[in-house]
Amino acid sequence: MVSLVFLVIASFLPKSFNSRFIFAGSGWIFLAIYWSGQLGSYIELKDYVNIILVIAAAFASLFIAYITFQAKDKNDTGDYEVFISLSRAASISGLVYFLFAEVELLNRWIISTVAGQGTWLIGKFDFPVTNVAWNQLAVNGLVVEIILACTAIESIALFSGIISSASSATLGRKVQVFMISVPVVYVLNIIRVSFTASAYGLSWFGTPDESFHISEHFITKAGSLLALLLISYYVLKMLPEVADMLDDILNMMRTEFHRFILKLS
Repeated sequence: MVSLVFLVIASFLPKSFNSRFIFAGSGWIFLAIYWSGQLGSYIELKDYVNIILVIAAAFASLFIAYITFQAKDKNDTGDYEVFISLSRAASISGLVYFLFAEVELLNRWIISTVAGQGTWLIGKFDFPVTNVAWNQLAVNGLVVEIILACTAIESIALFSGIISSASSATLGRKVQVFMISVPVVYVLNIIRVSFTASAYGLSWFGTPDESFHISEHFITKAGSLLALLLISYYVLKMLPEVADMLDDILNMMRTEFHRFILKLS
């Protein structure tokens, strides 16, 4: 929440205020702390893909903070403006996620919707499934609990932030890109949840626990990563402004990394 406040302030302060970069840098530091705090839960779940992603996100956030802080004393901040755009994207993503994570009405709605639609889809294959609670479904009598992480809200928030960062794009193009990304991510997630629950309840890959582990952490994880890469490709193709922003950010990070190494040597 603290990170979100700092990033929102940085995003909406006028360009004449170099203090924007102080707020932005502070926001990225708190974001790095947040990512670090998620590491324990993924280690407990043995979710190795997300362990790697969380570590990478924490270090990237710290380095972005380091770069952003350097702009606060510069007269010409042109090259650093891309990090304000990135902060704006992160603030929108964070706001979307925060609303569904912390507002009980939205949290309960999205979880119950995924549970209900997952039950419906599994039932279409004539598998024995029931919606036993607002956040639970049972396949062949084995209960699967749907939590916020099962709703794809992280990916939905990510694409919402990325699309919003294309400030020079028309509203029509943004809406078009939104419709080929967010709804597609949501539908694919319903398929993922249904597949994992079916594999668990029907013991497709050994015992129920083995089936859950294989389906959730290998099969659907690989499918999700492939789908996100393809969707990202189309988003960048249809919003070249975002591709340009990311290219500028990577170039700046590469340059600043080399400078950082030289300072240490």
